[in-house]
Amino acid sequence: MTKHSNVSIFVPHIGCPNKCAFCDQHVISGAQKAPSADDVRRICEQATNEISDRKNAEIAFFGGSFTAIPRSYMTELLEATKGFVGESGFKGIRISTRPDCIDGEILEILKKYGVTAIELGAQSMSDEVLTANDRGHNAQSVADASRLIKEFGFELGLQMMMGLYKSSEQKERETLRRIIALRPDTVRIYPVVVLEGTKLAELYKSGEYELMPFEKIVSLCAEFLDEFEEQGIRVIKCGLHASDGVDGERIAGYYHPAFRELCESERYRKLIEDIFAEEHIVSGNVTLSVAAPCISRAAGHKKCNTEYFRNKGINITFVGDDGQTEKIKVKERR
Repeated sequence: MTKHSNVSIFVPHIGCPNKCAFCDQHVISGAQKAPSADDVRRICEQATNEISDRKNAEIAFFGGSFTAIPRSYMTELLEATKGFVGESGFKGIRISTRPDCIDGEILEILKKYGVTAIELGAQSMSDEVLTANDRGHNAQSVADASRLIKEFGFELGLQMMMGLYKSSEQKERETLRRIIALRPDTVRIYPVVVLEGTKLAELYKSGEYELMPFEKIVSLCAEFLDEFEEQGIRVIKCGLHASDGVDGERIAGYYHPAFRELCESERYRKLIEDIFAEEHIVSGNVTLSVAAPCISRAAGHKKCNTEYFRNKGINITFVGDDGQTEKIKVKERR
């Protein structure tokens, strides 16, 4: 059993008040069946039988703007989770929604039904970027909703989307700074994927929307992972999975099946470069000690870091150390 898991229930974009430039959910949601209360109960019953450590698992309503769906349907779905959350059940309920679909009344309802965590699709904290991508709200809406969620005692999650139309390295860093200032408990980083049938696809095909190089986004994400970690903010997802529906209609963007691994590889490469600079290591054979679970990340995705330094004349051997407290250190050089 993993340390944490979700019982995921997909709710299509029913009632979502906006069509963002990057979103194709309005197209594909028509072909997706909205779950009924019976569906929710069946999924929760099955998960109860399969997951033994329910105290580290949540029921998660994902896929749309949960608080934007018709109120009666929203409460019907939440009502169906009764008996599956609490003392002998799952630890809580996680929902995702838009910043402009949060207010005190909605939060009271969510609290009543045992919702414990709310994730907001912030996407960017630049009003220019939000407007250009037809997001339908501004950065202040994100700040206001975040403050209210925390005041009501919910766990706050913020989702950021990197590489959007009209964004830049400077705007991405500003979004990072402003998200950290809101003190979320968790963050998801979604590098943009351009899907067929969206406004972004039209802009990309016309040449008006030019994406930053893939390597630049990986480098920025690696840097942001460091920043969030230093601030005690957990990044619970970085990059999209094929299961997120990006395979069939993707025409451009930053999809890679091991995107987070690429970012972690970049983080460790920079750490090793800093260590080698401090130790004046420019060639030879070096043994690096790493916390045992981190060896593969240090070696890099498909051992890209090992190859990178070999090409510079440095042959690295990584050894695991279960008692390691530092991320990485030189154990031997010759």
